[in-house]
Amino acid sequence: MRLLTALAALLVSLGLSAAEKTQPVFTFTAIPDQNESQLIERFGEMAKYLSAELGVEVKYIPVKSYPAAITAFRNNQVQLAWFGGLSGVQARALVPGSVAIAQGYEDQFFKTYFIAHQSAGLSASDTLSPALKGKTFTFGSKGSTSGRLMPEFYLREAFSAAPEAIFSRVGFSGDHSRTLALVQSGAYQVGALNYSVWDQALANGEVDTQQVQVIWTTPTYPDYQWSLRGDVDAQYGQGFSAKLSQALLTLSDEKLLNSFPRTKFVPTNNDFYQPIETTAKALDLMNDW
Repeated sequence: MRLLTALAALLVSLGLSAAEKTQPVFTFTAIPDQNESQLIERFGEMAKYLSAELGVEVKYIPVKSYPAAITAFRNNQVQLAWFGGLSGVQARALVPGSVAIAQGYEDQFFKTYFIAHQSAGLSASDTLSPALKGKTFTFGSKGSTSGRLMPEFYLREAFSAAPEAIFSRVGFSGDHSRTLALVQSGAYQVGALNYSVWDQALANGEVDTQQVQVIWTTPTYPDYQWSLRGDVDAQYGQGFSAKLSQALLTLSDEKLLNSFPRTKFVPTNNDFYQPIETTAKALDLMNDW
């Protein structure tokens, strides 16, 4: 009898071990909009937090480009992603049922700074100055909301022309930190970047205000968000997506929030990003990734 009991216990133990081993790892990624080492540190800590909250192994998978983040989401290589407004709209369009579940409080009121090297001779203004014409200009990534989509939208609105017709040379730096570096060095006279990257660099003493300054700020628009595939509950169990949303919305670790930087995460949904989708369609950028 004791032998049978021991065998039964062993089988139960083995069964549990097998179940644990077959529990899929929950993976997520983020658009590479800043210095890679900063992203790895931020999202490595995020993976630890989510793992503790969700009771599953959570892994952050870094990618080299915005298109790579979208591809990973589409192919179910990741189930969750920290996207910008445009990349989120593009990714969700490729995965039926996927949803935007949380955004930073600040992401409801995002904005872009236009910055200029002192050699351009431009001053801060409430409007986009005609003096921009003929300067050299760099966007961030081609798929960036704050570094490309919205800056281009406002440039076209102000000048009734494409950027290539406004500036003498147009480039794409790849990320916001690189845009700042290129304009600060004088490699480009003007650039557009995420306001929070500028503010953080300024606070860190990384901006030489004798060489570069903000010359214009866009109106606000929705931007970054956490987007989740619609088949997550089928993969990880009923209620998993709700548990994940709760984990994001109740995150209170000040150091981790500051690394984004955000004061907190708040609920959102796909409808909130309709203006981004409308603008992307108007500029024919929905498939430009």
